[in-house]
Amino acid sequence: MSAKHPIIAVTGSSGAGTTSVTRTFNWIFNREKINAVLVEGDSFHRYNRLQMKAKLAEASAQGDQHFSHFGPQNNLFAELEALFKGYGQNGRGKIRRYLHNEKEAAPYKQDPGTFTDWEDIKENTDLMFYEGLHGAVVTPEVNVAQHADLTIGVVPIINLEWIQKLHRDKDTRGYSTEAVVDTILRRMPDYVNYICPQFSQTHINFQRVPTVDTSNPFTARYIPAADESFVVIRFANPKGIDFPYLLSMIHDSFMSRPNIIVAPGGKMELAMQLILTPLILKMMDGRRRTLGVR
Repeated sequence: MSAKHPIIAVTGSSGAGTTSVTRTFNWIFNREKINAVLVEGDSFHRYNRLQMKAKLAEASAQGDQHFSHFGPQNNLFAELEALFKGYGQNGRGKIRRYLHNEKEAAPYKQDPGTFTDWEDIKENTDLMFYEGLHGAVVTPEVNVAQHADLTIGVVPIINLEWIQKLHRDKDTRGYSTEAVVDTILRRMPDYVNYICPQFSQTHINFQRVPTVDTSNPFTARYIPAADESFVVIRFANPKGIDFPYLLSMIHDSFMSRPNIIVAPGGKMELAMQLILTPLILKMMDGRRRTLGVR
């Protein structure tokens, strides 16, 4: 953790909705004129798309039915921790991009599913912002969570997460329902061992809970809308959080526990703005004071 070079990490599994949270952070960064370096979690996968496909086939042939992107064998956990630690110390480090599709790949004249070259982070950034699968991962060998100044978990209840993943992978990637279900089952051990434990390391969790029937996520025709859900917001340390103010600003919200606010799903982005903006501004004020800048 670092006052001079703070780090924010948003963590959540594939299909959980971390991209929408990233959009909220980008609004805050742009509005407050914060120069943030963005780190994509996918860029710390160990293998590109073709390599991963070959590794998966090899693992299946050897009887390994739980080979996934979620575990340590297919991610650069040590390198990710080194980036977090190094940036916190001196604001430097090396990053790259994973090119998901033709649009992202075209400027680099590369194929989709490949990585760009590693590059040095530009000088004089205000903070580092990570979004991906492993922003708070802890294993016997690495502890990424300890280096982040603010960690955010994005955690739809499991049935909703599966519905979101099913619709995304079918609509945008052309997968069949059966193929997506196979992926979910294959990832489950790593999900339990490396994804879920992170949400006990986070400072704040945003968990969307639908108010419609999601009993069988594999036959759901629609993703429950924001207005058909609540968002459960859990603070690991509620000290200093102005709950009366938040309750007055987020209409129809209530406290379910001393450290938990429940808000209408449609107010999730408003809640994020109200909660995260003062935390980020406090972080930037601490940075300026440490650097001796007014």
